[in-house]
Amino acid sequence: MFEKLNLRFLKSTFDKENDVSKEKSLEFDLPLVNAKDGDNWIMYYGRSKDFESAEMTIDIVGDGAISTGNVYSQPQKTSVLYNAYLIKPQFSTNEKILHFFTSTIQKSIKLKFGYENKAGWAKVQDEKIQLPTKNGEIDFEFMDKFIAELEAERLAELEAYLTTTGLKDYTLTNEEKQVLEEFESEKVTRKTFNLEKLFGKSTRGKRLKSDDRVSGILPFVTAGETDEGISAFIWNEVTIFSENTTTIDMFGSAKYRNYKYGWDDHIAVVHTENLPKYAAIFVTTAIHKSSHNGQFDYWRNFYAKDADELNIQLPTQNNQPNYGIMEILISAIQKLVIKDVVEYADRKIGATRGAIEKKD
Repeated sequence: MFEKLNLRFLKSTFDKENDVSKEKSLEFDLPLVNAKDGDNWIMYYGRSKDFESAEMTIDIVGDGAISTGNVYSQPQKTSVLYNAYLIKPQFSTNEKILHFFTSTIQKSIKLKFGYENKAGWAKVQDEKIQLPTKNGEIDFEFMDKFIAELEAERLAELEAYLTTTGLKDYTLTNEEKQVLEEFESEKVTRKTFNLEKLFGKSTRGKRLKSDDRVSGILPFVTAGETDEGISAFIWNEVTIFSENTTTIDMFGSAKYRNYKYGWDDHIAVVHTENLPKYAAIFVTTAIHKSSHNGQFDYWRNFYAKDADELNIQLPTQNNQPNYGIMEILISAIQKLVIKDVVEYADRKIGATRGAIEKKD
C-alpha cells in the first residue's frame, strides 16, 4: 500500500550550518523531517532547490531516543534530514484519509519499536494495520467522513473555549496599538536588572525518582520541552509551588506556570508570583532570552545559583521595571495570536460543516 521514498540532497556536499535553518523563512521554506518529538516532527527547514521533496506523505521516526515509532502526516511538500523517512500511499488519497492512516500505523508500531529496536522500513513494511471495510473493500469514504466529523468536534470545542474565556475578542485597544508601535520602533527605554535583586533567591527543586512517584493529579516538572517539561502527575508529598511563577530547567529553558506544581532538582523556580500575570509572562520571556543561548547543556547544567546571577533586560520607567507596559504588550501579542487562531477556526468550521452536509 505504501512505498518508501528515497529523497536526495541535491548539492554535492551538506553543511548543516548553512544548508538548513531552525526557523522557516522565504529562503528556508521546505520542512525537513527528522527524529523530533512534537511540532509535527519538523525541526529544520531547507531550501526547496536543495532537496528532492514530495507531498501527501507519511513520515516515520526510525531512530530516536523517545520518538522512535512516531508517525506524522505530511500533506505539504516535505523532505528528509535524518533518522526518519517518508512513505507515500500507492492509492488516491486526501488529507483526511492520510490522517486516518497515520493514526492507524502509529497504533500498530509505536509500542513495538524503540531506541534498541529501530523502526526501519524493512521491519515496518511487514506490520499489519486495521482498516474499516465495506463489501470486502477498504472503506475510504468512512475514513474521510470520520476524520471530518472528528475535526468538526474538536473545532467546536475550541470555539466554545474561546467564547467562554473571552478570547474571541481580539480587537486591539488604542493603548495596545501604541505600545506595539513603541516596541517595534524601539522607543521604549530598557535597562538591565539582576534577577535575584528583583525577585529574591531562586528555589531549587528536590529529586524524586521515577520509581518513587505515585500517580496523582499534581503536575511534576522536570527538564525538557515535551509537554512543557511535565513528566508526570503525582500524589507524593512534595513542596508545591504556586501558579504565576517561572521555572528554568537544566538547559536554561524558561517557562511560565499558571498552575500549582512540584519540581525536581533539575529545575529552578523564580519567584514572580507577586507580579501581574502578563508581566510575569513578559519576565519569563526575558529570562529565556538571557538563559537559553546554548551556554547550558548536559555538561554544564543551569542551577538556582545561575538564576541568581542572571541579568535580564526590561522596559523601564524612572529607572524601575515598567510592569504596566509589559502587561499591555503581552495582552496585545495574545490578541494578535488569538486573531489568527479564531479566524482559522472559523474558516475550518465553515468548510468542515459544508463538507459534512454535502456527504449527508
